[in-house]
Amino acid sequence: MNKILVIAKKELKNYFNSPIAYIVLIATISVFNVFFFLIIDENREASLCDVFKVMEFLFIFIVPLLTMKTFAEEKFSGTMEFLMTTPTTNTTIVLGKYFGSLIFFTLIIGLTTSYYFIIEFFGHPEPLATLAGYLGVWLEGALFIAIGILVSSWTKNQIVAAISSYAILFLLYFSINFIKYFSGTTEILIRYISTWSHTQNFAVGLITMTDLVYYVSGIFICIAFTRLSIENRLWR
Repeated sequence: MNKILVIAKKELKNYFNSPIAYIVLIATISVFNVFFFLIIDENREASLCDVFKVMEFLFIFIVPLLTMKTFAEEKFSGTMEFLMTTPTTNTTIVLGKYFGSLIFFTLIIGLTTSYYFIIEFFGHPEPLATLAGYLGVWLEGALFIAIGILVSSWTKNQIVAAISSYAILFLLYFSINFIKYFSGTTEILIRYISTWSHTQNFAVGLITMTDLVYYVSGIFICIAFTRLSIENRLWR
């Protein structure tokens, strides 16, 4: 566990040593603030439901920027081989990098919690519904990060990693739009795979075991495949 924390701390430090982290952080919060005030001004209600939906969509664009260099940079610079020769298991390496990215993402989410206190000043928002909404946003981001890290482990090129992540995340999110062309088991499968189906429940304050299992299992699968990916020496 200590080694995981050391790697996570190193990953987090790498974020803040790069100007990209500050650009992403400032740009993300700025965009969220604009949408927050626009939505609240338009809806005139003490609810963050629509704000959560916007955040969930925008993270499709943001997360690949955070994960594209996770393994790609290590492989490009040649430090990946050194890292794998240290007395650290591959599982520890993957988990450390994953948690480092997740902590940075959580920081972004944490900076938006002020929205609740702002609307509470003017109205009476539902605390549990807001908490469920934030949980949904966080779980979606956690899954997106797991996917982004997996894709980053496939290539030495950060741009390729980012573009590939975008393609996968867009497909996952918008696959719900294709259910009208299918029926039966295929329709059910597409509906379950689409992240949109699950994020909408959290956004309205609904937490179901199906949604929790979807995110947790998705994260676990991606981390497991990332571990297998870095063990595969074909990238050398």
